[in-house]
Amino acid sequence: MSNYPIIRIPNNPTQSGMSEITHDVVFSRAGGQEIKMSLILPKPTEGSNKRIPYPTIVFLQGSGWTAPCIYYQIPQMSHFAAKGYAVAMITHRNSRDGYPFPAFLVDAKCAVRYLRANAELYGIDPDHICFWGTSSGGNTALLMGLTGDDPHYKSDEYAEYSDRVQAVIDCFGPSDLPRLLKQRFFDPIPADSTFAYLAGTTDLAHADKLIEMSPLLQLEGKRDLPPFLIMQGDADPVVEYEQSELMYKALVDAGHKAEMIAVEGAPHEGSFWSFQLLDLAADFIKRTIG
Repeated sequence: MSNYPIIRIPNNPTQSGMSEITHDVVFSRAGGQEIKMSLILPKPTEGSNKRIPYPTIVFLQGSGWTAPCIYYQIPQMSHFAAKGYAVAMITHRNSRDGYPFPAFLVDAKCAVRYLRANAELYGIDPDHICFWGTSSGGNTALLMGLTGDDPHYKSDEYAEYSDRVQAVIDCFGPSDLPRLLKQRFFDPIPADSTFAYLAGTTDLAHADKLIEMSPLLQLEGKRDLPPFLIMQGDADPVVEYEQSELMYKALVDAGHKAEMIAVEGAPHEGSFWSFQLLDLAADFIKRTIG
Protein backbone atom coordinates (compact mmCIF):
# COMPACT_ATOMS: atom_id res chain seq x y z
CA MET A 1 0.00 0.00 0.00
CA SER A 2 1.30 3.44 -0.91
CA ASN A 3 2.38 5.79 1.84
CA TYR A 4 1.03 8.63 -0.24
CA PRO A 5 -2.63 7.87 -0.97
CA ILE A 6 -4.23 10.07 -3.65
CA ILE A 7 -7.93 10.33 -4.26
CA ARG A 8 -8.65 10.45 -7.99
CA ILE A 9 -11.89 11.78 -9.48
CA PRO A 10 -12.95 12.50 -13.06
CA ASN A 11 -12.91 16.04 -14.39
CA ASN A 12 -16.08 17.99 -15.17
CA PRO A 13 -15.83 19.13 -18.81
CA THR A 14 -19.49 20.15 -18.97
CA GLN A 15 -18.93 22.21 -15.79
CA SER A 16 -22.16 20.73 -14.47
CA GLY A 17 -23.34 22.46 -11.29
CA MET A 18 -20.90 25.34 -11.71
CA SER A 19 -22.05 28.94 -12.13
CA GLU A 20 -20.69 32.45 -12.55
CA ILE A 21 -21.93 35.93 -11.66
CA THR A 22 -21.93 39.07 -13.78
CA HIS A 23 -22.75 42.27 -11.91
CA ASP A 24 -23.84 45.73 -13.07
CA VAL A 25 -25.70 44.69 -16.22
CA VAL A 26 -27.65 47.80 -17.28
CA PHE A 27 -31.10 46.80 -18.51
CA SER A 28 -32.83 50.18 -18.50
CA ARG A 29 -32.11 53.89 -18.55
CA ALA A 30 -35.57 55.01 -17.51
CA GLY A 31 -35.64 58.39 -15.79
CA GLY A 32 -32.11 59.07 -17.01
CA GLN A 33 -30.52 56.60 -14.60
CA GLU A 34 -28.85 53.24 -15.09
CA ILE A 35 -31.01 50.44 -13.69
CA LYS A 36 -29.00 47.27 -13.22
CA MET A 37 -29.25 43.55 -12.66
CA SER A 38 -26.83 40.83 -11.62
CA LEU A 39 -26.84 37.58 -13.58
CA ILE A 40 -26.03 34.17 -12.09
CA LEU A 41 -25.53 31.82 -15.02
CA PRO A 42 -24.62 28.15 -15.27
CA LYS A 43 -21.16 27.82 -16.79
CA PRO A 44 -21.02 26.58 -20.39
CA THR A 45 -19.16 23.44 -21.40
CA GLU A 46 -15.41 23.89 -21.09
CA GLY A 47 -13.91 25.35 -24.26
CA SER A 48 -17.26 26.62 -25.52
CA ASN A 49 -18.71 30.11 -25.33
CA LYS A 50 -22.15 28.94 -26.36
CA ARG A 51 -24.75 28.54 -23.62
CA ILE A 52 -27.76 26.31 -23.95
CA PRO A 53 -31.11 28.07 -23.35
CA TYR A 54 -31.72 27.94 -19.60
CA PRO A 55 -35.13 28.30 -17.94
CA THR A 56 -34.84 31.62 -16.14
CA ILE A 57 -35.74 33.03 -12.72
CA VAL A 58 -36.09 36.80 -12.39
CA PHE A 59 -35.73 37.66 -8.69
CA LEU A 60 -36.71 40.94 -6.99
CA GLN A 61 -35.80 41.50 -3.34
CA GLY A 62 -38.24 43.44 -1.18
CA SER A 63 -37.38 47.03 -0.34
CA GLY A 64 -40.65 48.74 0.48
CA TRP A 65 -40.63 49.81 -3.18
CA THR A 66 -37.46 51.86 -2.63
CA ALA A 67 -34.01 50.47 -3.56
CA PRO A 68 -33.88 46.64 -3.78
CA CYS A 69 -30.62 44.98 -2.76
CA ILE A 70 -29.44 42.78 -5.61
CA TYR A 71 -27.03 40.87 -3.37
CA TYR A 72 -29.22 39.82 -0.39
CA GLN A 73 -30.42 36.48 -1.77
CA ILE A 74 -27.51 35.63 -4.08
CA PRO A 75 -26.31 32.78 -1.78
CA GLN A 76 -29.74 31.12 -1.94
CA MET A 77 -30.39 31.82 -5.61
CA SER A 78 -27.00 30.39 -6.56
CA HIS A 79 -28.43 26.98 -5.69
CA PHE A 80 -30.87 27.41 -8.57
CA ALA A 81 -28.06 28.31 -10.98
CA ALA A 82 -26.36 25.07 -9.88
CA LYS A 83 -29.55 23.25 -10.86
CA GLY A 84 -29.35 24.66 -14.40
CA TYR A 85 -31.37 27.88 -14.19
CA ALA A 86 -30.31 31.33 -15.28
CA VAL A 87 -31.05 33.81 -12.48
CA ALA A 88 -31.43 37.57 -12.89
CA MET A 89 -31.35 39.62 -9.67
CA ILE A 90 -33.01 42.92 -10.57
CA THR A 91 -33.71 46.31 -9.08
CA HIS A 92 -35.95 49.26 -9.99
CA ARG A 93 -36.35 52.99 -9.51
CA ASN A 94 -36.90 54.27 -5.98
CA SER A 95 -40.43 55.53 -5.27
CA ARG A 96 -38.99 57.99 -2.74
CA ASP A 97 -36.88 59.60 -5.47
CA GLY A 98 -39.93 60.84 -7.36
CA TYR A 99 -40.96 57.62 -9.10
CA PRO A 100 -44.46 56.67 -7.91
CA PHE A 101 -46.39 53.63 -9.10
CA PRO A 102 -46.19 52.21 -11.74
CA ALA A 103 -42.44 52.94 -12.12
CA PHE A 104 -41.31 49.80 -10.25
CA LEU A 105 -43.62 47.60 -12.34
CA VAL A 106 -42.54 49.25 -15.60
CA ASP A 107 -38.91 48.55 -14.66
CA ALA A 108 -39.59 44.92 -13.76
CA LYS A 109 -41.28 44.38 -17.09
CA CYS A 110 -38.38 46.04 -18.88
CA ALA A 111 -35.98 43.59 -17.18
CA VAL A 112 -37.93 40.65 -18.60
CA ARG A 113 -37.95 42.17 -22.08
CA TYR A 114 -34.20 42.89 -21.85
CA LEU A 115 -33.52 39.25 -21.05
CA ARG A 116 -35.59 38.12 -24.03
CA ALA A 117 -33.82 40.63 -26.27
CA ASN A 118 -30.46 39.21 -25.13
CA ALA A 119 -31.51 35.58 -24.85
CA GLU A 120 -28.77 34.24 -27.12
CA LEU A 121 -26.04 36.23 -25.35
CA TYR A 122 -26.91 34.96 -21.87
CA GLY A 123 -28.45 31.60 -22.71
CA ILE A 124 -31.99 32.61 -21.70
CA ASP A 125 -34.93 30.43 -22.67
CA PRO A 126 -37.39 33.21 -23.58
CA ASP A 127 -40.39 30.89 -23.31
CA HIS A 128 -39.71 29.73 -19.76
CA ILE A 129 -39.40 32.61 -17.29
CA CYS A 130 -40.49 32.64 -13.63
CA PHE A 131 -40.75 35.93 -11.75
CA TRP A 132 -40.01 35.56 -8.01
CA GLY A 133 -40.23 38.39 -5.49
CA THR A 134 -40.27 38.96 -1.74
CA SER A 135 -42.36 41.54 0.17
CA SER A 136 -42.71 44.56 -2.15
CA GLY A 137 -41.00 42.35 -4.73
CA GLY A 138 -43.71 39.75 -4.05
CA ASN A 139 -46.33 42.39 -4.76
CA THR A 140 -44.49 43.10 -8.01
CA ALA A 141 -44.42 39.38 -8.84
CA LEU A 142 -48.20 39.13 -8.43
CA LEU A 143 -48.69 42.18 -10.64
CA MET A 144 -46.33 40.71 -13.24
CA GLY A 145 -48.54 37.63 -13.37
CA LEU A 146 -51.73 39.67 -13.74
CA THR A 147 -50.55 42.22 -16.31
CA GLY A 148 -48.62 40.31 -18.95
CA ASP A 149 -48.08 42.53 -22.03
CA ASP A 150 -50.44 45.19 -20.68
CA PRO A 151 -49.57 48.27 -22.80
CA HIS A 152 -50.33 50.56 -19.85
CA TYR A 153 -47.11 49.38 -18.16
CA LYS A 154 -44.86 49.08 -21.20
CA SER A 155 -41.98 51.46 -21.86
CA ASP A 156 -40.24 52.07 -25.19
CA GLU A 157 -37.21 49.97 -24.22
CA TYR A 158 -37.22 46.58 -26.00
CA ALA A 159 -40.88 47.21 -26.75
CA GLU A 160 -40.95 44.55 -29.47
CA TYR A 161 -40.50 41.82 -26.86
CA SER A 162 -43.07 40.33 -24.48
CA ASP A 163 -42.99 40.94 -20.71
CA ARG A 164 -45.33 38.02 -20.01
CA VAL A 165 -43.98 35.43 -17.55
CA GLN A 166 -44.77 31.72 -17.35
CA ALA A 167 -44.78 31.33 -13.55
CA VAL A 168 -44.92 33.52 -10.44
CA ILE A 169 -43.58 33.05 -6.91
CA ASP A 170 -44.72 35.56 -4.29
CA CYS A 171 -43.17 35.57 -0.82
CA PHE A 172 -45.14 37.64 1.72
CA GLY A 173 -46.12 40.32 -0.79
CA PRO A 174 -48.97 42.74 -0.01
CA SER A 175 -52.04 42.02 -2.14
CA ASP A 176 -54.50 44.67 -0.85
CA LEU A 177 -52.79 47.96 0.04
CA PRO A 178 -55.87 49.90 1.22
CA ARG A 179 -56.81 47.03 3.55
CA LEU A 180 -53.25 46.87 4.89
CA LEU A 181 -53.19 50.59 5.63
CA LYS A 182 -56.60 50.60 7.30
CA GLN A 183 -55.50 47.77 9.58
CA ARG A 184 -52.58 49.93 10.63
CA PHE A 185 -54.87 52.94 11.12
CA PHE A 186 -52.98 54.81 8.36
CA ASP A 187 -55.86 57.05 7.33
CA PRO A 188 -54.79 59.58 6.27
CA ILE A 189 -51.60 58.06 4.90
CA PRO A 190 -48.52 59.41 6.76
CA ALA A 191 -46.92 62.01 4.52
CA ASP A 192 -43.42 60.64 5.14
CA SER A 193 -44.35 57.03 4.34
CA THR A 194 -43.45 55.20 1.14
CA PHE A 195 -47.17 54.62 0.57
CA ALA A 196 -47.68 58.37 0.16
CA TYR A 197 -44.84 58.51 -2.36
CA LEU A 198 -46.31 55.57 -4.26
CA ALA A 199 -49.84 56.96 -4.26
CA GLY A 200 -48.97 60.62 -4.79
CA THR A 201 -51.45 61.53 -2.04
CA THR A 202 -52.11 61.15 1.68
CA ASP A 203 -55.86 60.76 1.16
CA LEU A 204 -56.53 57.03 1.38
CA ALA A 205 -60.05 57.46 0.00
CA HIS A 206 -58.59 58.84 -3.23
CA ALA A 207 -55.40 56.77 -3.41
CA ASP A 208 -56.32 55.18 -6.74
CA LYS A 209 -52.73 54.10 -7.39
CA LEU A 210 -52.75 51.94 -4.26
CA ILE A 211 -55.86 50.20 -5.58
CA GLU A 212 -54.22 49.73 -8.98
CA MET A 213 -51.12 48.19 -7.39
CA SER A 214 -53.21 45.79 -5.27
CA PRO A 215 -53.31 42.43 -7.09
CA LEU A 216 -56.33 41.23 -5.10
CA LEU A 217 -58.32 44.23 -6.31
CA GLN A 218 -57.22 43.80 -9.93
CA LEU A 219 -57.97 40.11 -10.38
CA GLU A 220 -61.54 40.34 -11.67
CA GLY A 221 -61.87 39.52 -15.35
CA LYS A 222 -58.26 38.34 -15.78
CA ARG A 223 -57.71 35.45 -18.19
CA ASP A 224 -54.85 33.13 -19.17
CA LEU A 225 -52.75 33.77 -16.07
CA PRO A 226 -49.58 31.83 -15.26
CA PRO A 227 -49.48 29.48 -12.25
CA PHE A 228 -48.81 31.15 -8.89
CA LEU A 229 -46.97 29.93 -5.80
CA ILE A 230 -47.65 32.06 -2.71
CA MET A 231 -45.51 31.59 0.42
CA GLN A 232 -45.79 33.40 3.75
CA GLY A 233 -45.02 33.01 7.43
CA ASP A 234 -48.14 32.93 9.59
CA ALA A 235 -46.46 35.12 12.24
CA ASP A 236 -45.40 37.90 9.85
CA PRO A 237 -45.54 41.25 11.72
CA VAL A 238 -44.93 43.37 8.60
CA VAL A 239 -47.39 42.01 6.04
CA GLU A 240 -50.41 40.29 7.59
CA TYR A 241 -50.70 36.59 6.73
CA GLU A 242 -54.23 37.13 5.45
CA GLN A 243 -52.86 39.21 2.57
CA SER A 244 -51.46 36.00 1.07
CA GLU A 245 -54.36 33.77 2.04
CA LEU A 246 -56.95 36.12 0.53
CA MET A 247 -54.98 36.32 -2.72
CA TYR A 248 -54.55 32.56 -2.88
CA LYS A 249 -58.25 31.87 -2.32
CA ALA A 250 -59.26 34.52 -4.87
CA LEU A 251 -57.02 32.97 -7.52
CA VAL A 252 -58.39 29.47 -6.86
CA ASP A 253 -62.01 30.70 -6.78
CA ALA A 254 -61.48 32.43 -10.13
CA GLY A 255 -60.26 29.17 -11.66
CA HIS A 256 -56.56 30.02 -11.88
CA LYS A 257 -53.68 27.69 -10.98
CA ALA A 258 -52.37 28.60 -7.55
CA GLU A 259 -50.60 26.94 -4.62
CA MET A 260 -49.81 28.22 -1.14
CA ILE A 261 -47.25 27.33 1.50
CA ALA A 262 -47.61 28.62 5.06
CA VAL A 263 -44.44 28.64 7.16
CA GLU A 264 -45.49 28.09 10.76
CA GLY A 265 -44.30 30.70 13.25
CA ALA A 266 -42.20 32.49 10.62
CA PRO A 267 -41.69 36.26 10.57
CA HIS A 268 -40.90 38.54 7.62
CA GLU A 269 -37.65 37.11 6.14
CA GLY A 270 -35.35 35.53 8.79
CA SER A 271 -36.49 32.06 9.83
CA PHE A 272 -39.04 32.07 7.01
CA TRP A 273 -36.24 30.64 4.86
CA SER A 274 -35.09 27.03 4.91
CA PHE A 275 -33.78 24.41 2.49
CA GLN A 276 -37.17 22.72 2.75
CA LEU A 277 -38.84 25.89 1.49
CA LEU A 278 -36.30 26.32 -1.31
CA ASP A 279 -36.83 22.71 -2.35
CA LEU A 280 -40.58 23.29 -2.55
CA ALA A 281 -39.99 26.41 -4.65
CA ALA A 282 -37.61 24.42 -6.88
CA ASP A 283 -40.28 21.76 -7.35
CA PHE A 284 -42.83 24.39 -8.39
CA ILE A 285 -40.35 25.96 -10.81
CA LYS A 286 -39.50 22.60 -12.34
CA ARG A 287 -43.18 21.76 -12.82
CA THR A 288 -43.97 25.12 -14.43
CA ILE A 289 -40.98 26.25 -16.50
CA GLY A 290 -38.93 23.05 -16.67
